[in-house]
Amino acid sequence: MKGIRSEEAIHYRYLIANEQDLLWGLTINTIGRQTIRQHESYPPNQHPTRYLFSVEKGRILSEYQLLYITQGSGTFQSSSCRQMQVKAGSMFLLFPDEWHSYKPDASTGWEEFWIGFKGENIDYQVKNGFFNRQKPVFFVGILEEIVQLYEQGISVAKEQKTGFQQMLAGIVTHLLGLAYSLNKYQSFENLNVTDQINKAKILFADNFQQDINLEEVAKEINMSYSWFRRLFKKYTGFSPAQYIHELRLQHSKVLLTNTNLTIKEIAFKSGFEYLEYFCTAFKNKTKMTPVQYREFTQGKNI
Repeated sequence: MKGIRSEEAIHYRYLIANEQDLLWGLTINTIGRQTIRQHESYPPNQHPTRYLFSVEKGRILSEYQLLYITQGSGTFQSSSCRQMQVKAGSMFLLFPDEWHSYKPDASTGWEEFWIGFKGENIDYQVKNGFFNRQKPVFFVGILEEIVQLYEQGISVAKEQKTGFQQMLAGIVTHLLGLAYSLNKYQSFENLNVTDQINKAKILFADNFQQDINLEEVAKEINMSYSWFRRLFKKYTGFSPAQYIHELRLQHSKVLLTNTNLTIKEIAFKSGFEYLEYFCTAFKNKTKMTPVQYREFTQGKNI
């Protein structure tokens, strides 16, 4: 891979955040990378004192850290997670106020990138179940995009231009989004169902304006109906029926904004059989009636 061959350890620690930075919702405390050779002691001597720890005793931090292993393999464990193997392509999230320990295998060493952060944004994501202490390890693969994000963060931390905390916060948000989505995608890839779910989504997109028999769709993609419903909800966050409902509402928004069709015509062209149901569903979703939405998006109420 390009851009990660240097064995020079790079640490940017004690990054300063002012009161205005704290209001952004995410501040970064440390970022860096290092390569651990085969049979080299870990952590190495140049590891920042603030983050130094004994592998045997472990440590507890007051912040989150997201680590990415690009070469080699090793082990990770925490109070909430039994010891497990991590390998090149793995990311793992350290949680504040929780004991943890990790190390590379002596036979392989490893190359690691890390970034440490805290704030109400990540607290909110953890609170709502996007990240949890029981499943802190994500397999995302070896991706140049992720390496470049860490390298960009290191560059930003080195220069520390005005607004650098906000730039680093954006990088952390991107990294967390990749960790979450790529790991979730990999779990479906391992089940060999990604193509089937995507085929169902295409069928829905092509036919949402008419009645759709979900059992026939399941049969079309060679999946049992019960298994299809369960996997589709896990993959998209919507049940098949909810997904079709959302497609119809989105289509109605486009027609309300860009055409002069009547509300009744829009309801039928969007796949709603009854006008009253369309109006009720639309208001439940947007907090506006179709007429109010049209007036708002066409600038008629300004």
